[in-house]
Amino acid sequence: MALADHLRELRNRVVKSVLAIVLITIVALVYHKQLETLLLKPLPQCTTETAAKYHGKCAQVSTIGLTSGFTWMLKVALTAGVVGAVPIWLWQVWAFVAPGLHRHEKKYTVIFMACGAPLFLAGVGCAFLVLPTTIEVLISFTPNDTTPILPPDDYFDIATRMVLVFGLAFEFPLLLVMMNLVGMVSGKRLLGWWRGMIMAITVFAAFATPSADPLSMLALAAPIWALYFIAVAIALISDKRKARRNPDAGLDDEEASQLDLSVQPVAGAETVQASAAPVAGAAVPASHREEMDDIT
Repeated sequence: MALADHLRELRNRVVKSVLAIVLITIVALVYHKQLETLLLKPLPQCTTETAAKYHGKCAQVSTIGLTSGFTWMLKVALTAGVVGAVPIWLWQVWAFVAPGLHRHEKKYTVIFMACGAPLFLAGVGCAFLVLPTTIEVLISFTPNDTTPILPPDDYFDIATRMVLVFGLAFEFPLLLVMMNLVGMVSGKRLLGWWRGMIMAITVFAAFATPSADPLSMLALAAPIWALYFIAVAIALISDKRKARRNPDAGLDDEEASQLDLSVQPVAGAETVQASAAPVAGAAVPASHREEMDDIT
């Protein structure tokens, strides 16, 4: 298509994605109370029971300002709209890109989209499991005989950060598998990186989690370790399949392949007899010259 047609197609895809987000956001506005209760559930709010349970280390959720409650409601609804519309706007992205891909590229893209959403949701679920412990650790730094006053926006920013970090971190092994499928890195090389990968994932988990407790760090690092080794196993299996199909698949770009240059006999070939006719310019024996003179 021409450039104008591409831009028109992109506009249509973006409009459909935005409409899906807006519709789900409107539905989330209707049920914003239930969503707010779900989001605030991991937070140890100060009541008579929680104060004794957490030894006074609890948070008092308070809205500061006249419009802060309305802003909090819009943030919750809009976030729910973006997350709820993930299948729709991902499909629109796929529909815009797919016509320009080859058949094998489409196959890899479908695999990435089919596995990417469950992995992201698994990361989100892990973040919600770790979030209560993270909040408790952060509240534990509060001085004695004081009660932290926590605006919902601050808590929502921490929760959103953890959800996004955990969800995107769970996509990292899938990215390694896709790099192996397109030939950018081999499974043997990925396996050789395991020490550095474990260290890098641990450092990333330490910086990505808001709290400094080892439980939250391990809750993020341990699943990524396991997914990394699963990705390495998949890459090794894929390399073996490629080697069976193409013996030269493991060669470097500047390494010559092993060619069999030996001559093999062809079955059923006929033996070619040498011609007795003299070649022009060649010496003719005297006996043959006499025979030719007699024929003349």
